[in-house]
Amino acid sequence: MPKDKGEKTSYQLKVPKGTKDWEGRDMVIRDKIFTNITNIFKRHGAVTIDTPVFELKDILAGKYGEDSKLIYNLADQGGELCSLRYDLTVPFARWLAMNSSIQNIKRYHIAKVYRRDQPAMTKGRMREFYQCDFDIAGAYDAMLPDAEIIRITCEFFQSLGWEGRYTIKMNHRKILDGIFEVCGVPKEKLRMISSAVDKLDKSPWEEVRREMTEDKGLDGEVADRIGEYVVQKGGRELLERLQGDAKLSGNESGSAGIEDMKKLFDYLETFEVLDKVSFDMSLARGLDYYTGVIYEVVTEGSAPQTSEGQTSQGAGKKDSKPKKHATNVDGEEDRSNDPSVGVGSVAAGGRYDNLVSMFSGKQQIPCVGISFGVDRIFSITKQRLAADASAAAIRTNEVDVYVMAFGGKGFEGLLKERMQVAKRLWDAGIKAEFSWKVKPKLPQQFKAAEVNGVPFAIILGDEEVAQGKCKIKEMGLPEGHAEKEGVMIEMANLEKEVLARLGRQGSSTTGLTGGIDKMTLEDAAREVTKTGD
Repeated sequence: MPKDKGEKTSYQLKVPKGTKDWEGRDMVIRDKIFTNITNIFKRHGAVTIDTPVFELKDILAGKYGEDSKLIYNLADQGGELCSLRYDLTVPFARWLAMNSSIQNIKRYHIAKVYRRDQPAMTKGRMREFYQCDFDIAGAYDAMLPDAEIIRITCEFFQSLGWEGRYTIKMNHRKILDGIFEVCGVPKEKLRMISSAVDKLDKSPWEEVRREMTEDKGLDGEVADRIGEYVVQKGGRELLERLQGDAKLSGNESGSAGIEDMKKLFDYLETFEVLDKVSFDMSLARGLDYYTGVIYEVVTEGSAPQTSEGQTSQGAGKKDSKPKKHATNVDGEEDRSNDPSVGVGSVAAGGRYDNLVSMFSGKQQIPCVGISFGVDRIFSITKQRLAADASAAAIRTNEVDVYVMAFGGKGFEGLLKERMQVAKRLWDAGIKAEFSWKVKPKLPQQFKAAEVNGVPFAIILGDEEVAQGKCKIKEMGLPEGHAEKEGVMIEMANLEKEVLARLGRQGSSTTGLTGGIDKMTLEDAAREVTKTGD
């Protein structure tokens, strides 16, 4: 029944399951990730596009294999059935098909996507999350765009301070298809068997074999032959071993994939990133649209502490009642504390040469790309530093100068003078703040500057203003420093003096100044871990 007038409505104040609010230090760190990755994308000549947050349902349907069940479908609105976008790749292919004059492009896209997955919030597994995509579309000589994608990936993780702490797992869909063919997998089962193989990073071979034979009806001998291949990983030596396999190298699909990988390894060596790659035969990538090289980036936090069906190290007696976890994607359980759930890959992608023609029905534009999962990258950074007691101050804004005033008896606050100084600094492109009190106390002004890590203060006093002067003070100087109490400057030279000092400190009037811009992302995450979410 409707509520009586004046009766208050009671709200359940929470965000929807699988989502979160972002603020403060977490936002600073996430923005740092965005800044790093955008600069790298632009360095490689990319332009950006944007697409609607929802697409026609038919556009997304059938593109994601078994994961299609995770798509958020929307109610009929005005005669159109729509779905929230699951990733940024399919919308990009749809955009290319609609803009037939564009035959080649390097594009990046940073936006939110949506999946009805079961969340593990602290591990970055969410229902609403950001993806940062970089794709190269167009017909080029084999494996050159693919090599640049891998180079971009390495540049990004190096910019975050992850050097030596990540691996790019790589495989080729044509090699996989060749393996399945020579092992005797029926054509109609290729994709479903590929999807089963992709679970080897989470489940032991015995469980994957059981799924192949019992759930998907594959002959046991065929599954065993597949098992001999997919457990292998390595580098050039594995590629040479596959090339020496008469059956696989004699298969059209397998041979084409091996030739592609040989070229790619040569190019990655030239780019000096081959040591970051692991040729992993178990990598299959469940999405249906991949046609060539596939890859995903993993790190220590990617894998679960234990895998379902495997015994955790150091386990004692068996629990009489094993812990259960909801399997329905609409269940209410957050699996953040489930040791069998890891963060997963932090970036993934591959070549998809047929997706555009699937929409256009005619022109085929080869494409290759990668998607970075910002929330997972953020989560792993926090996990790595959870036990680190050291911390660096993180600035939640980018203000360079705090304009202050002080005086003795009869002090009126110099409000207009502070406002005029702030205006001059803003006009010069300098980030500045002042207190919104008419008569602020000096300790409160210093505290406001210190809390946000503002590097400089402009201090006004009645006598100094009367003489056309002011004091500029660098914050945080040690006792005994010659400029600890500040330096008197001519008001006429205000902008010039401030810009000179900002330049010496390595600050920029257009970019991040101080704080997180002077530290690695890992330094920043230490403070997040210390202060809490």
